[in-house]
Amino acid sequence: MIKAQGVSVSLGRKIILDCVDVIAIPGSVTSIVGPNGSGKTTLLRALTGDLAYTGRVTLNGLDIKSLKPWELAGLRAVLPQASALAFPFSVIEIVHIGLQRGVSGQCDAVALAALAKVGLDGYASRNYQELSGGEQQRVQLARVLAQVWTPLDGNTPRWLFLDEPVSALDIAHQLQVMKLARDFADQGGGVVAVMHDLNLTAMFSDHMILMSQGAVQAVGPVADVLTNSHMSKAYGCTLKVNRTPNPKTPFILPQVAKA
Repeated sequence: MIKAQGVSVSLGRKIILDCVDVIAIPGSVTSIVGPNGSGKTTLLRALTGDLAYTGRVTLNGLDIKSLKPWELAGLRAVLPQASALAFPFSVIEIVHIGLQRGVSGQCDAVALAALAKVGLDGYASRNYQELSGGEQQRVQLARVLAQVWTPLDGNTPRWLFLDEPVSALDIAHQLQVMKLARDFADQGGGVVAVMHDLNLTAMFSDHMILMSQGAVQAVGPVADVLTNSHMSKAYGCTLKVNRTPNPKTPFILPQVAKA
């Protein structure tokens, strides 16, 4: 599991995260939601060890501050909000970056299979810079999938950390990406994702961490967190949570939001 205890992050005198305690378990999709500036990405980056913090974060029982970069890379892969490249790379070369840092080595079969999973079969020789923003985002997802290609290493889970993985995608590819995350968790891996789309969060997540002003406002199963009171308080507007014909799946209609 991933466990954060008393995690705080400050930028100068400004507190970005204030003594946060959270847990994410393998076999589940855990989504971090909340308004802009609530600390979602900062929490994700602290959990991955990509940002300095105080407190303690353990990954599969290991303090991440004690792990070498290559050890972390074998346990978890991170998809950031955006990835800027200064040099022209082919698509397959981008995916191979994940293989080099991860557990599969220089395995073309894994790289090509990862591209196929994200709907980019046949794109291997394309120039990355010539792709659309959504296509580039899916190439980066293929990179992180290749890095932790098998969700379980014996009994040890691997982890996907995804920061707004569907932000630049159309609805069909949003569903495809979320299905990939769901499948990774169903095979025993762990997924922690920063999400803005509350309806996709409700459809694919097991647990939700609701952030507000650098602190956790609510945490638990989606149905317990995605409520009128929690959502309205966190987002600062009146929101009504509805139910689909499947009563276990809540959803929000933006048309009824009142500032």
